[in-house]
Amino acid sequence: MIRIVRMTFDPAVVEVFLQLFDEVAPQIRAFPGCQHLELWQDQRFANVLTTYSQWSERGDLEAYRQSALFQETWAKTKPLFAASPVAVSQDVVRRVTPSR
Repeated sequence: MIRIVRMTFDPAVVEVFLQLFDEVAPQIRAFPGCQHLELWQDQRFANVLTTYSQWSERGDLEAYRQSALFQETWAKTKPLFAASPVAVSQDVVRRVTPSR
């Protein structure tokens, strides 16, 4: 399962969020079921950041979202938003591998 969360921050607090992400990312990556975690930054709008994560299954993501780690991180992140975040969950239905 893939989870993508697009977040728009007040430009003045982007560095605050980046520091927070750097602090909690190792803990998120170690959470049961988390297979991958990345943070992306929009090329044109530096205050727009997106998390991309892969989870073994929906239940693992839900367990993380109910955890103290998520609750504490979200409480620190939410006041930094300049707009509501947009989150989507996706399943891979076709994986294309390069042909040789």
